Amino acid sequence: MVKAFELRGLAKEELLKTLNDLRKEASELAVAKVTGGAASKIAKIKSVRKNIARVLTVHNQQQKDAIRRASAGKKYISKDLRLKKTRAIRRALTAEQKSKKTLKQQKKDIHFPSRKYALKA
Repeated sequence: MVKAFELRGLAKEELLKTLNDLRKEASELAVAKVTGGAASKIAKIKSVRKNIARVLTVHNQQQKDAIRRASAGKKYISKDLRLKKTRAIRRALTAEQKSKKTLKQQKKDIHFPSRKYALKA
C-alpha cells in the first residue's frame, strides 16, 4: 500500500511512473478477474484502485500548489484557485455597494432626519 506522505516526497516524474505501474497492475488484475484468477488477485483490485487515487490526489495537489506559487502576487488569480462559496454569494453585492446611497436619498436623509422623541419616565 502506498502512503500519501511518502508520495509527497517524490518528484513529478516518479509520481507519474508510479501511476503508470499501478494502472498496468490494475489492468492485469482486471484480466485475471475475467479469466478466473486467484482470489488473492481479485481481492487486490480494491487496494490498487485506492493507490491510484492516492497518487492522482498527490499529483493534483502538487500541480495546484505550483500554480498557486506561480500566481502569488499577481493581480488576478486563476479561477480554480478562487474561493468557490456559492453562486449566490459570488454574485451578491459587496458591503460597500450595499451601503451606497443615491444623491436623492442622501439629500432626503440630510433635510428630513428621523425625529428624536424624549419620553417621560
